[in-house]
Amino acid sequence: MTEKRRVLVVDDNEIVRLSYLRSLTAAQCNVETAWNGDEALRAMEEQPFDVVLLDLRMPGMSGMDVLKAIKEKWPDTEVVVITGYPSVETAKEAVQLGAHNYLAKPVGPVEVIKATSDAVTQKQWALHPLGMQREGRVAEAASVEGRPGVAH
Repeated sequence: MTEKRRVLVVDDNEIVRLSYLRSLTAAQCNVETAWNGDEALRAMEEQPFDVVLLDLRMPGMSGMDVLKAIKEKWPDTEVVVITGYPSVETAKEAVQLGAHNYLAKPVGPVEVIKATSDAVTQKQWALHPLGMQREGRVAEAASVEGRPGVAH
């Protein structure tokens, strides 16, 4: 996989944005940042991202509204909610709206990289059957998997 994953970091705190940017750039991701929901959606319009790391409390649009807009318009984009104000209610809502993961701040570099990597893996798995179906190989793959003694 030579193509770098595109990640959008959305947080109104500049220190958080720069920290995630530094960590993910070191992990070989193409990273852009946005300080609020409107800026994030404009960035998505220009070129959708593989993963969005999204704060919930920002000026203007709430993170939940941004999550909803992303999943409606770009359903293949995985969203990881990272909030300084975690609650069971917002975690449930985020997952119901399609968030891949929900993390409570503070989140260190290793956690940011792992959450992003997990979201990329989820996206690859989600898109894999689609790609096979486009090429007419779903039935073939299913029949091969069902045969004993066939290497996978």
